[in-house]
Amino acid sequence: MTKIAVAKGDGIGPEIMDAVLTIFNAAKVPLGYEFVDMGKWVFDKGYSNGMTPEAQQTIESLGILFKGPMETPKGKGVKSVNVTARKTWNTYANNRTFQTLHGVDTVFSKAGIPIDITIVRENIEDTYGGVEHMLTQDVALSRRFITRPGSMQVIRYAFEMARKKGARRITCGHKANIMKITDGLFLEVFYEVAKDYPDLKADDVIVDDLCMKLVSRPDLFDVVVLTNLQGDIVSDLCAGLVGGLGFAPSANIGDHISIFEAVHGTAPDIAGKNIANPTALLLSGFALLRHLGLREEAAMMENALLYTLESGQHTGDFGDKSTPSLNTTDFARVIISNFGKQPVHNPKPIIANQEVTPTIFKLSRNPMLESKETEHAHIVGVDMFIESNEQPGIVAEKCLQHTSDLFKLVTISNRGTQVWPKGSSFTNLVNQYTCRFESVANEPVTQTDILELYKRLTRDFKICSTELLNAWGDKKAYSLAQGQ
Repeated sequence: MTKIAVAKGDGIGPEIMDAVLTIFNAAKVPLGYEFVDMGKWVFDKGYSNGMTPEAQQTIESLGILFKGPMETPKGKGVKSVNVTARKTWNTYANNRTFQTLHGVDTVFSKAGIPIDITIVRENIEDTYGGVEHMLTQDVALSRRFITRPGSMQVIRYAFEMARKKGARRITCGHKANIMKITDGLFLEVFYEVAKDYPDLKADDVIVDDLCMKLVSRPDLFDVVVLTNLQGDIVSDLCAGLVGGLGFAPSANIGDHISIFEAVHGTAPDIAGKNIANPTALLLSGFALLRHLGLREEAAMMENALLYTLESGQHTGDFGDKSTPSLNTTDFARVIISNFGKQPVHNPKPIIANQEVTPTIFKLSRNPMLESKETEHAHIVGVDMFIESNEQPGIVAEKCLQHTSDLFKLVTISNRGTQVWPKGSSFTNLVNQYTCRFESVANEPVTQTDILELYKRLTRDFKICSTELLNAWGDKKAYSLAQGQ
């Protein structure tokens, strides 16, 4: 019997988790459960990451966490326990499958347009690093991290999953037309990995165009892989296509630990009333079982759920309002009574269980993800983020006084738009400029050279932040300003 960690969650979490485990127990699923303490009430006890040390140790020793929805206290300076858990255990791939569920009416089900889309979202990086600073009283900065090894992990997972699923197409959603360095790196890795999977049609689409196509022709898409923030938004959009977050499972896959959860809210307004819909958590549970090789049990119970939905049985949040709704407990009982029955639409094939033995990792050091450098890196300049409420020409005059034989002032931008040496008086300004200094003749410079420039500039400016301008060979690794 495989043991997994279970965190019931906040709000409606305990009710829907109890319903799901009741269904599992009725199906004699060979799992044992270690219940762990996570969520808002753990925050309230003073644990800033939302889990007790004992919970963390249990999850790390078992390798699987099944969790209900959890609330993060507002206004206390703490980070989401959901995001913390995913990042702490490097569950780099968020896999969410959205399928038409007969009995859950949507615009597309009424139009007879079937939906079967899997969104794979990078789960660790991007703006979810939460690295933010106020540069001035008016200017906030968030740093966006996209890494080659992190992109490689999630994209490789997406291709492997697509192949196992029998997918016909895998699409990279991105904004590389604007974020040429960060999304450009993600897209570059996508096509690099695609070369190893010639059996899959690999293509890409700009994320805003993707959203438009998803709400007009969702049946055109199969597997879509995206960066973290874009994937977060698109996966919730896809949930809306099939009836909402109450019908959206979520699996967070890592090399060592995986998390299966409901991603809808804790619904405190109905907590304790035994009327919540457990479907999303139940679907996430089926993904957990398949991850552990328990494919027979997963398919049998999913067919029972699909049969239940087709027959018109429903909780109060969906279904035919002219028929009585079931409470959480009774909905679970009806699913159990339908064990062995086959739905008319999209029955799941009963496939023999696969022997999967979770490997328990005892790591003594943090894994370092690093790709091999193909060309030597060198520094060719620096961006100085300075605070000033003066006009661009005056800022430039002051900067030019501090250049030397090593550096030339190339451009000054404000909110990413060039305002010197060319610009427009119609460009609104804020009190923070980016002054780009490049090395003369693109010769390499040292960090010591940059520190000397920094010291000279501090005579006239408060410097809020700096970024080195790197190059690999002849390839510049930094973006141009708008209008440069």
